Amino acid sequence: MIGAAVLAFCAGNALAVNPFVVKDIRVEGIQRTEAGTVFSYLPVRVGETFDDDKATAAIKALFATGFFKDIRLEEENGVLVVLVEERPAISSVDFTGTKEFEKDNLVKALREIGVGETKIFDKAAVDRAEQELKRQYLSHGLYGVKITTTVTPIERNRVTIMFNVDEGDIAKIRQITFVGNKAFSDKELRQQMELRNSGWFTWYSKADQYSKQKITGDLEAIKSWYLANGYLEANVESTQVSITPDKKDIYLTINITEGEKYTVSSVKLEGETFGREEELSRLILLKPGKTYSGELQEATNKLIADRLGTFGYAFANVTANPEINREKREVAFTFFVDPGKRAYVRHMNIQGNTVTRDEVIRREFRQFESSWYDANRVKLSRDRVDRLGYFKDVKIETPESPGTSDQVDVNVIVEEKPTGNFMIGGAFSQAEKFTFTASISQANFAGSGNTVGIEVNTSKYNRTVAVSQTNPYFTDDGISRSFQLYHRNSRPLYGYGTYSTRQTGGNLTFGVPFSESDTVFFGAGLERTEIETDANSPFLYLQFVKDNGGDPSGIGRASTTAIPLTAAWGRDTRDSAVTPTRGRFQRANLEIDAIGDVKYARVVYEQQWYRPLTSWMTLALRGEFDYGKGFGGNAYPVFKNFYAGGIGSVRGYESSTLGVVDQNYGYAIGGAKRIIGNAELQFPFPGGGKDRSLRWFAFVDGGQVYQEKEKILLDRMRYSAGLGLQWISPVGPLKLSYAKPLNAKPGDQLERFQFQMGTGF
Repeated sequence: MIGAAVLAFCAGNALAVNPFVVKDIRVEGIQRTEAGTVFSYLPVRVGETFDDDKATAAIKALFATGFFKDIRLEEENGVLVVLVEERPAISSVDFTGTKEFEKDNLVKALREIGVGETKIFDKAAVDRAEQELKRQYLSHGLYGVKITTTVTPIERNRVTIMFNVDEGDIAKIRQITFVGNKAFSDKELRQQMELRNSGWFTWYSKADQYSKQKITGDLEAIKSWYLANGYLEANVESTQVSITPDKKDIYLTINITEGEKYTVSSVKLEGETFGREEELSRLILLKPGKTYSGELQEATNKLIADRLGTFGYAFANVTANPEINREKREVAFTFFVDPGKRAYVRHMNIQGNTVTRDEVIRREFRQFESSWYDANRVKLSRDRVDRLGYFKDVKIETPESPGTSDQVDVNVIVEEKPTGNFMIGGAFSQAEKFTFTASISQANFAGSGNTVGIEVNTSKYNRTVAVSQTNPYFTDDGISRSFQLYHRNSRPLYGYGTYSTRQTGGNLTFGVPFSESDTVFFGAGLERTEIETDANSPFLYLQFVKDNGGDPSGIGRASTTAIPLTAAWGRDTRDSAVTPTRGRFQRANLEIDAIGDVKYARVVYEQQWYRPLTSWMTLALRGEFDYGKGFGGNAYPVFKNFYAGGIGSVRGYESSTLGVVDQNYGYAIGGAKRIIGNAELQFPFPGGGKDRSLRWFAFVDGGQVYQEKEKILLDRMRYSAGLGLQWISPVGPLKLSYAKPLNAKPGDQLERFQFQMGTGF
């Protein structure tokens, strides 16, 4: 093109430019480009001599702008005439038939590769855009996609570009076949893969949609499975992918060489251990005489490196060198330790927090800048940030500081989630019909870390309105402050009689941390309670009215004032507050009133325990024991009774119906003692891989309530078992459960289905 342009200029001049002095420069043919832009690229100015070299340089410079598709240079009486034909500009880019991708995202992506509104039209760039668009569809399993690109010229030398997309049907994996596997069945190997045959649940996980990224990860998972079970030389040789002519079904064939199963003959440690060889040797998980495990080998490398990391060696490297004896099918390992240089932390950086203030995250850090790197403190910092419950995910990166060999930066990368929550819950039963609860709270108000909330609970029997606020860092030392104001109204209908309880009060509590995971709480409250009875009210309520200044018959109204003081302790070592997989949560609370009208003490102890059974399955246990007692000649106040049954205690039984029943009407009236036990086996949704946001769980519950002077007899416990579903959806949490009572007795009120759902904002 350049040569043609130069020849056009030189025609009639023996293919050479007769040098001349430029008297003026004129540009013709431009529609959108400014003349000044053309002048700025020309290597000649008025008054200079124009020759062959400058002609060639001018043509090259103007073509390099990309604005023009044709350029000619002419001379008219000493005037240099630049004749150009502009490339069209793109007026708009649009799509039809796109369902798999958001149109706005496609427009943005194509603009980044040069195809977008106001960009210069380039046919090659449009062709690349079409191929990239097709590649994206193929990666989503839409192998039948057809894309037709239409370029339409419009006025003012512009064009519109329309991508017409026929997505076709998603190609599904119909069969995954293994060749060469003898030690493990096809079913066992498929369980290690993220990809799945089409099934009932793959509509959610899309695990039946083939992609190169997924198959690469799956092949590594299969190899890791063999290594974990002793097959040191196992390898995935090849993979064949075939698609049916209609491009709807995909068949995978994976060829495996298993090799032999090896036993560990010996292990030893070499390298720089700083005199801690015995300590580090205890971290080696591979044991002589045991089957080799690649999983244990990698875990050993990590344990030793992490241990050295606690001494400041952030870049410690541990290499396991095997010596294979194929005749005996044994392998000896030497773990070589290279600690590298001891490192300081230069900066602690926070990324991804669009709402939460830096100080809210930074005050949870236990690794500090300008101090030795400590892997334990870095992990503790990550866990404490995660336990805030404000983020979907919290990651830590520790890159080497640029230009140094003994400093690192610790990057804390968070992904925000909605911290406001509107929660509703309910259940259906024959007695209460529909039970409704609702609450609205903001756990990270304006990104400050403070929690404010309003709770509303209403059903046929109970109504509650409460407002609360918590500041977890009331002081810079981490002392928290919480207060609550509430009004509760309970008016159950028992047979033909009624009673009502009204409570209005508030409390103020301070929490003082005394270790990284332990906090003690101190508080005080003021509570006014009023109970009204009639002739058919339960005996305990009649007795309360009688004992507290009411009519000797117990019929009528009585009120008391309580000034409870509280002391509590809490410990939280869970790895996450939202979806924990390991760690414990414990709390113990003592409430005592020695000043008010009724004198009592109340103790609550709860423990939650989480342990991963596999990389995707978690065992969760919860136990609670509560005890109350009156003193100073007072009976334990009936309005402080514990209740059991329903959500949060023993599923399968109606809420607050377990325990001692009223002698006249046979309804539960709570008690001064309570035992609750829950066990859940949590596992991913079928076909969902290791996704923790959607999980099934199988559960067993047990519990009972006892009176103050009644012995705790385990044979009176009620039990239930069932299945449930928990989904942390984009708009909030959803939990469903269906329970079957295992030892219901006559008179027990059953409630099999329960749910709880919410929406975030």
